[in-house]
Amino acid sequence: MEHLSIVIFLMALLVGLSAIAPRLKLPYPVLLVLVGGGLALIPGLPAVALDPDLIFFIFLPPLLYEASYNTSWHEFVANRRPISLLAIGLVFMTTTVVAALAHYCIPGFSWALGFTLGAIVSPPDAVAATSITKGLGLPRRITSILEGESLINDASALIAYRYAVAAVVSGVFGLWDASWHFVLVALGGAAIGLAVGWAMVR
Repeated sequence: MEHLSIVIFLMALLVGLSAIAPRLKLPYPVLLVLVGGGLALIPGLPAVALDPDLIFFIFLPPLLYEASYNTSWHEFVANRRPISLLAIGLVFMTTTVVAALAHYCIPGFSWALGFTLGAIVSPPDAVAATSITKGLGLPRRITSILEGESLINDASALIAYRYAVAAVVSGVFGLWDASWHFVLVALGGAAIGLAVGWAMVR
């Protein structure tokens, strides 16, 4: 019951921040980070544990759907090369750089832990990218590339995170399994999305 009260309070706070953000002329995700960091510094607050599957299957799909619904398919296809390079190449490169920095700069930080940290921080959020770029007056092509990249980088980051955690637990990393799982998640997600979209327009 205590955790339920905290969750309800946090949800009400999110609604309030969404109304305050335009008046402060701050992107909503930036305001969330600032307020969340402030709450984390308050001593004595109880820890609230959420099941990761709850985030992936309940909260994340509607956010990604809203962002993808407002993305132009024609622009996405036209910019598929830079989007793919950013969503796959840049995510894995960022993960590797973060892992190397953590391994060499933090005593006792293993490579597996470094890759886990890199996989967590490497992918930009789809909703955050859309919200922040709206008010910057960027060229349409750049905005389309950033929005498209933020939609498909989750597959890269989730695969990197899953196998990094597995390496932490078991001490073994399977490159072939990780590569095959990435292809399966990317193609499977695209196929399911196309099937659902086709069913909705019928």
